Amino acid sequence: MTKLQPLPFERDIFELEEKLENMEAQPNHTTSELDVIRDMRMKIAKLKREKYAKLDAWDIVKVARHQARPQTLDYIELVFDEFVELHGDQAFGDDRSILTGFAKLDDHKVMLVGHHKGRNLKERNEHNYGMAHPEGYRKALEKMKLAAKYGLPIISLIDTSGAYPGVGAEERGISRYIAMNLREMSVLKTPIICVVIGEGGSGGAIGIGIGDHVAILEYAYYSVISPEGCAGILWKHAKHADKAARALRFTSKDLLEFGVVDEVIPEPLGGAHRDHREMARTLKSSLIQNLKELSNRPIQELLDTRYQKFRRLGQFEEDVTTTDQGEE
Repeated sequence: MTKLQPLPFERDIFELEEKLENMEAQPNHTTSELDVIRDMRMKIAKLKREKYAKLDAWDIVKVARHQARPQTLDYIELVFDEFVELHGDQAFGDDRSILTGFAKLDDHKVMLVGHHKGRNLKERNEHNYGMAHPEGYRKALEKMKLAAKYGLPIISLIDTSGAYPGVGAEERGISRYIAMNLREMSVLKTPIICVVIGEGGSGGAIGIGIGDHVAILEYAYYSVISPEGCAGILWKHAKHADKAARALRFTSKDLLEFGVVDEVIPEPLGGAHRDHREMARTLKSSLIQNLKELSNRPIQELLDTRYQKFRRLGQFEEDVTTTDQGEE
């Protein structure tokens, strides 16, 4: 993996790590030097824990967007034993921003669906930065229906800033096809597990996000709108994105509190971009555990619970305890 670029709040951590790397590169360490190296490792680990325990919502957005954060293709390689990609929507073309295919997870055969943004410019152009067109959502739904037909559970990995907002996507009915996915996924007769692995932006995310178990990685976010989009509406400028991020309450901690997600999957110390393999092991463990649990439940029970889960989203109670000052 290429050298990581520090996020703004990580610069002091990177400085210490560079010093540690230089010390470790020296040959023939004395006992006192080994003690210093050990103390520095402990200091770096402590600093990471402290920094990441105090991240605000805008910092979490930066972590979720980190260029080295593992994406769907990384998890295909590290989590699944086999993967056979399926292409096309049987109508328009093959939208590469959403990947679909048969996969094997230990003893479980599953259908995998996931956004992929891409790493370099060539790959990002191929995958349209993870922003799907209507044909991407049609492809996803066709493959999910195929999974239900053959009794295969579905695993959906969500990582998008949103559906593609271009003229062509609008002309081909992007809103309609996202809505169709919501409707059809709610009644698919097979277990569905959804995991937000990075960005969970608006309808582009929930278009493959209706499931029996919805999880989110610790430093991912899931929101009705991007912070920049919210800032543009409320404060007329994207420079207020940090303020919008805090107002939206879209971090994993908030979402678990609100009941939007069922599980927060912990990330390695310093974020998933620091250790792809450890993150993959943790994700795999969660997926296997939930697959076993959901596979043992009757289909009708899954459908009823799934329906009620998403009907409850957005409900709130208004505080009516305050009284008019003029009342006796």
